[in-house]
Amino acid sequence: MIDLRNQSLTELKDLFVTMGEKPFRAGQLFRWIARGASDFADISDLSAPLREQLKETALLTNMKIKKVQVSAKDGTRKYLFQLLDGNTVETVLMKYEYGSSICISSQVGCAMGCKFCASAVDGLERNLTAGEMVGQLLEVQKESGEKINHIVVMGTGEPLANYSYLAKFIRLVHEKDGLNIGLRNITVSTCGLISQMERFGRDFPQVNLAVSLHAPTDLMRSAMMPINEKYSLDELLAACKKYTEQTGRRITFEYALVEGVNDTTEMIDLLARKLRGMLCHVNLIPMNPVVESELIGTKRKHAKDLQARLEAKGISATVRRELGSDIDAACGQLRQKVK
Repeated sequence: MIDLRNQSLTELKDLFVTMGEKPFRAGQLFRWIARGASDFADISDLSAPLREQLKETALLTNMKIKKVQVSAKDGTRKYLFQLLDGNTVETVLMKYEYGSSICISSQVGCAMGCKFCASAVDGLERNLTAGEMVGQLLEVQKESGEKINHIVVMGTGEPLANYSYLAKFIRLVHEKDGLNIGLRNITVSTCGLISQMERFGRDFPQVNLAVSLHAPTDLMRSAMMPINEKYSLDELLAACKKYTEQTGRRITFEYALVEGVNDTTEMIDLLARKLRGMLCHVNLIPMNPVVESELIGTKRKHAKDLQARLEAKGISATVRRELGSDIDAACGQLRQKVK
């Protein structure tokens, strides 16, 4: 069966041509998909015989909502989706002054093994297709009634390890005849896959890039993030500098603050020296609780002090607003809950 959410407008045109239909029908169907259509009977632009023909060979939906949790603290909504093969992923809807933002997953599980993140606890199961990434957005938009205008690919998985489907996803949601989400309203997070960062900057210079840094030394970063054994901190920062020169865009460094580990003034001063002169911003994130981890997050007051220390040294910094921690929907808490 063809997953229609995974089809570009060009692919849909090719599909209709092979069915003996006019290519303009593809645009009609593409717009219905972007509206979240889940039943062929609702697609009134297409004839009944054509809808029946599509129903025999294609799917309009590729997942179902198993559970929705709503934070009592801030209204953040976390969704547990079951995919067609039985796997599950989690997705988060967050509200900000500038509108609604969705944090989507790019893989079922994660292979990166970061010590502070729940996503890697059970390892990697498989990549998500572009259609399954789009599906998270469409289903959340439909269930919540919220118009989503910002996307962060920061849920379960390493997006740049699923590059082909990530690229297709970005192009699908940006398509003006579909969801029409601006490229500058999309942020992709990576733990630092240098091999793909240059390609990403070349393909999507307007999309925001966030790099998970989390430590200012190789010894500390390797202990927290196994990827550092493959790409050293100096190699990563060199790639980040190249990215900013290539795109002219500021890069964001994610820095999960772990009490007594990477949150000392000495570590923050070293971080400032490493980043001096770079076109960057540091997002300080007091580590959120993960059941399987013994690490403890930094208190927010101390995080604010560290933010001020970085800014005094000329490094732009913020402390990430905590959203959805009471429903395990905050940064680092997403996982495949059900096998």
